[in-house]
Amino acid sequence: MSKFWSDIVKETEPYVPGEQPRDPDIIKLNTNENPYPPSPKVIEAIKREIDASLRLYPDPKVDSLLETISETFGVKKDEVFVGNGSDEVLAFAFMAFFNKDQTIRFPDITYSFYPVYSKIFQIPYETVPLKADYTIPVESFYNSEGGVIFPNPNAPTGILLSLEDIEVILKNNENKVVIVDEAYIDFGGTSVTSLVEDYNNLLVIQTLSKSRSLAGLRVGFAIGSQELIEGLNRVKNSFNSYTIDRLALVGAKAAIEDESYFAKTRNTIIETRQWVGEQLRQLGFTVLPSQANFLFAQHENAKTLYEQLKDKGIYVRYFEKERINQFLRITVGTDEEMKTFIHSLQHILRKE
Repeated sequence: MSKFWSDIVKETEPYVPGEQPRDPDIIKLNTNENPYPPSPKVIEAIKREIDASLRLYPDPKVDSLLETISETFGVKKDEVFVGNGSDEVLAFAFMAFFNKDQTIRFPDITYSFYPVYSKIFQIPYETVPLKADYTIPVESFYNSEGGVIFPNPNAPTGILLSLEDIEVILKNNENKVVIVDEAYIDFGGTSVTSLVEDYNNLLVIQTLSKSRSLAGLRVGFAIGSQELIEGLNRVKNSFNSYTIDRLALVGAKAAIEDESYFAKTRNTIIETRQWVGEQLRQLGFTVLPSQANFLFAQHENAKTLYEQLKDKGIYVRYFEKERINQFLRITVGTDEEMKTFIHSLQHILRKE
């Protein structure tokens, strides 16, 4: 531990991302990346932008991308905020809407960046235990002292909370911000952006990393009331006004505009997810009902299976955490990748 670190840094437990192997022969099912490339229109837009204009700063207001998002989601332009990946948007939201003297709530099994942000921004938090079936206990999120945040679908479970349940949470936290993290919403759920006009305490955060195949470009956005968006901009402009570069701006715009490609790849992943889930159940796994681009599958020998799959060049995610240490989180890859994964599992399990 360095003597130069601040007290906050000393006490911080950083988020640990999934392993990033460099071997191209490895089947990488551990970080929920999209197995399909981005729209060809994204590549074309980025190529057109690579010229002498790169010497100039990008548009700090990101007007063209804001317009595209607002038109796509049927909201006003001043109800949209764009950031350098949804993780940055989440960080800004923690700073903008949660206070150091008021306890926020999020599920005990959820995206592990939430406690990291809470600690580094010195925000007290309370984790709400999921039910025995790993669903969110809606009533436990009523009347939070400092605010509420949860993913929908939840991660790593993949379980979706209904629009009606989220609306009840909003009604029971009318004076606090409720953040719904929709990183995986496109793989089976309905976005709650339709509720933004009715609830000024709702902030919806999405990313282009998953369903739009742009994890390497780092673009995320938030949709909420003008009041909330102004708060996010105040935080952003206190750190860096130019968070989105020129290439990311045009690439993100092209990805959102290409609805047909988006629908095609998303639907393919959904179909593959269904097949893989059925295969896992036949192999003796308990598979939670996922509406994300991954499956959360329970097996008594989960850790051993994780290690043996890794030896075969197949990476999945294993969490050495209470309540979920018998689960594997398996990203949905291409059909070919998933057939190899299932065949490898069959081979491993036959040897047990």
